[in-house]
Amino acid sequence: MNEQGQIVKSLAGFYYVDTGKAEYRCRARGIFKKEGVTPLVGDRVLITPQDDEEGVVDEILPRKNEFIRPLVANVDVFVITVATAEPEPNPEIIDRFLVTAELADADACLCVNKDDLESARAKRIADVYNGLYPTVVTSALTGEGLEELRLAIKGRSAAFAGASGVGKTSLIALLTGDERLKVGGVSERTGRGRHTTRHVEILTLADGTKVYDTPGFTSFEAAAASDFTDANIGALFPEFAALTDECRFNDCRHDFEPGCAVLAALENGTIKRSRYESYIKLLRKSEEK
Repeated sequence: MNEQGQIVKSLAGFYYVDTGKAEYRCRARGIFKKEGVTPLVGDRVLITPQDDEEGVVDEILPRKNEFIRPLVANVDVFVITVATAEPEPNPEIIDRFLVTAELADADACLCVNKDDLESARAKRIADVYNGLYPTVVTSALTGEGLEELRLAIKGRSAAFAGASGVGKTSLIALLTGDERLKVGGVSERTGRGRHTTRHVEILTLADGTKVYDTPGFTSFEAAAASDFTDANIGALFPEFAALTDECRFNDCRHDFEPGCAVLAALENGTIKRSRYESYIKLLRKSEEK
């Protein structure tokens, strides 16, 4: 008899499926390989238990979204994590993650970590995104902002995204209380976090929140990346999308067109220049493609 559950870990060819009553170590049916389908961590699936511990994945239920780096599915909210220093924050990377979340039909929360290092910079970063996305200032060292972050993702499936070394694993460890998550700091040679676990896993908090631990991955690529065109880039920036109807031309690309409401908002400071610069870089990449 089939049971429904979620893949919470993939390791050495086995899929660990949590049904809410038990966790089964499963193999996937051969038909998936024949059809070129890979079960992903986060997938909701139907399984046939073989005994109290083993089972077989029979069917993958429809996905909300899926990603190839890392191989995960059904993310509700991205926690876009940036550090105030060590490594230095990069507005273009932040915005690229936010656009990826928008493209994947996932919500986004901006987490500005390491407030203990550069408090003034944390405020400046947060000011850019306040009103656009939920924004939380944290310190994994002191625990500042942790409860606010916990509330921002409560009851949802959350994936942390950000450059290596920004403190994603430290924050996940604090949220989950999982002592297996160890961080060795940032390498002076590479500037990257030294952490680490090697497989993707979903960790469940006491309040039911599910957190994807994705060690070694610093970016998420949406499977729907082929839909990323210059025609929809503006729609992925919420402050641009809100002004599109006010542009003189219906097909305005917010580049150099006369009567562009986005350019007017940029001039009067309503739209932040760093956000516009990120948009233009994405637009140029789309043109090159």
